[in-house]
Order: sequence, then C-alpha cells, then structure tokens
Amino acid sequence: MSRDELLALPTTTSVESAARALGMGRTRAYDLAKRNQFPCRVIRIGVSYRVVTADLHRLLGLGRFRPRRAVKIRVERTRGVGNPRDGDR
Repeated sequence: MSRDELLALPTTTSVESAARALGMGRTRAYDLAKRNQFPCRVIRIGVSYRVVTADLHRLLGLGRFRPRRAVKIRVERTRGVGNPRDGDR
C-alpha cells in the first residue's frame, strides 16, 4: 500500500486494509484482533472489526499524525486559611 493510499484512508478502516499496510495476512490480522493483540486500536462493531486509521498512521511513522507530547504541569501548594492540615487550627 502506498503512502498516498494510506493517507487517503477514512477515519477507520477494515482489518484487511490495515493488514495489507502492515504486510500481514488477513487470517493473522483477524486472529490478533480477536485476541486484542492487533498493533493498532481496533473497534468492534457487532461482528465486524474496524481499525483506527490514526493509530495505523502513527505505527507506520507517517508525518501527518504526530504523537502527543506529555505536558508537565507544576502545581504549587498554597497554605489555606483555616485548613487543619496546614497547621492553622
């Protein structure tokens, strides 16, 4: 599957399409999906399985979807008036 084909995929795609993009067979892909071991997020709708395309893009390293970066938040503790834990009794 070419890069352009991968980028043209809808929001979710079939397990067969994801398997083709990953170079694995259909049977192996469904087996992994059923055991919750598929390398991308899989959504089960009734008896069908759909693969989240953004996860597939991230796994394949396509630049269009960048992984989220962790953000550090600094929390400063302030002393509250009348808070028994702060020693103001």
